[in-house]
Amino acid sequence: MTGIAGDDGGLTMATNTSSVTNTTNTTDTTSTAAARTADRARAAKPTRPASAQRRRPELAAFLRSRRARVTPADVGMPPGLRRRTPGLRREEVAQLSGVGVTWYTWLEQGRPINASPQVLDAVARTLRLDAPEREHLYRLAEVPFETEPGALPRRVAPGVQGIIDALDPLLAVVYNSRYDILAANPAYRDLFAVRKARGIGVPNALWTLFTVTDEDCPVVHRERELPVMVATLRSAYGRHVGEPAWEEYIRALSAASPWFAQLWASGEVIPPGPRVKTFRHAAVGDMRMTSQSLSIDGMPECRIVAYTPEDEESREKVTLLRERRERLWPPEYTTENPAP
Repeated sequence: MTGIAGDDGGLTMATNTSSVTNTTNTTDTTSTAAARTADRARAAKPTRPASAQRRRPELAAFLRSRRARVTPADVGMPPGLRRRTPGLRREEVAQLSGVGVTWYTWLEQGRPINASPQVLDAVARTLRLDAPEREHLYRLAEVPFETEPGALPRRVAPGVQGIIDALDPLLAVVYNSRYDILAANPAYRDLFAVRKARGIGVPNALWTLFTVTDEDCPVVHRERELPVMVATLRSAYGRHVGEPAWEEYIRALSAASPWFAQLWASGEVIPPGPRVKTFRHAAVGDMRMTSQSLSIDGMPECRIVAYTPEDEESREKVTLLRERRERLWPPEYTTENPAP
């Protein structure tokens, strides 16, 4: 500031205009930089998809509804006095699950907090969730869901067997994700009645194909088709890493077939899907067939695979096989070890 003489002979203090301007410019520059930093931070913050944002309110509603149906008597607790909630209280669920009351409250309010599989399992046990409800809880909490170890189905309901039987003369089979053969219809058994496979004792498609000779294998171009099946197996294996049944299956088949061991070590992964395959039957020759997979309600990781003729010649051969089967079907034949 500088002193300037006034009309009355006194001094009037004047502001240094240049200093004020510089200060203003510095402030504006700082504000602009801060605004740009904030804009960059907002731009860098990931935006959750609308579907993910919707899961949290759904999770809150689901937990409240499941909590309301469990009574204190269900979990061995006294009903208490002045109970206004129809089921368990939040603090009771937290206590029974071994988690903090605040954490469970936030989970039930749909707040974006992290939950481990162990904690979700504890909450699921407290709320008496069945298997589909437990899976639903995992999906809503955005936690990868894993089936129980060794939980692959090994049998089919009579209704499923009836469906694949009704597809005859189309070939139809039920596989789980390990290629265990759970059921097959007569057309499938007729085409894939592998001569030397019946003594193996393992009703599994991959095991059969990797342990029979080329002469006995019904799959033409085995060198092309079996690598695809192994890659499909590996896509399912990712959900079962470390499970004793799966690890023993991979170990035993690797020991039985060096070719399988080599393909398994390659690490290729392919999801199941439709394919055109060529099969050979001693009575009618080669047939080109298209495979289609259909999921089965209530049977996770299982599918019906139906094979349809790709051309008219193959269709005629399928019909001939059916007529031949009706004449020559051996009564002692079982479904043990049909190939895929």
